[in-house]
Amino acid sequence: MPSHEPLSQILDPRTTVLLTVECQEGVVGPDSALPELARAARSSGALVNVARLVAAAHEGGTQVIHAIAERRPDGRGANRNARLFRAAERLPVQQVSGTTAVRVAAPIEVREQDFVVRRLHGLSPIEGTEVDSLLRNLGCRTVIVTGVSANVAIPNAVFDAVNRGYAAVVPADAIAGVPSDYTPAMVRNTLALVATVATTDEVLACLGSRRRMSRAGQDGGVTRA
Repeated sequence: MPSHEPLSQILDPRTTVLLTVECQEGVVGPDSALPELARAARSSGALVNVARLVAAAHEGGTQVIHAIAERRPDGRGANRNARLFRAAERLPVQQVSGTTAVRVAAPIEVREQDFVVRRLHGLSPIEGTEVDSLLRNLGCRTVIVTGVSANVAIPNAVFDAVNRGYAAVVPADAIAGVPSDYTPAMVRNTLALVATVATTDEVLACLGSRRRMSRAGQDGGVTRA
């Protein structure tokens, strides 16, 4: 069941943006640099649920932003001030700009109207990227945060969204982290304090309902005219 604000009060397709976080081949794909995380994203159904949300957003007119983490071939500008960054430099698969590793992973579909925002540094898909400016220019009030990982980038995205005045929605079955029992604990004890936590089905149902209501209103206006 949803926690925090009722979905019906904050999910409007016109003012909602769906954010996919690091759902890229080199992270969640078959040749991932992080195979344990990739397995968790796939075996839990999280990646499929992200794809379902993206497909529904495309159909219903909700904006989609895909946040990609990558690095230059020479590594210039990349962080080296934390253990995570130094470990990433030694991984057999590198998230190098222009390579297959930084393409959005199947089964998620990218359409022409989507934004793909690529960052070269940091932990957050929002802080230090174009995402916040895009959200404001789009008239966004609510951000649906999906993807990986529940260990780092997902909580970063949620905190950054909330700090910037957006309402955050987290479909708990559309995010993944490692180990597998960490994600539900983190959602329950941390994200639920600042975001509305729901399921993919609940988000889809709410967006679909709001879309039908909007169409009914438009049809009614045409009829009265």
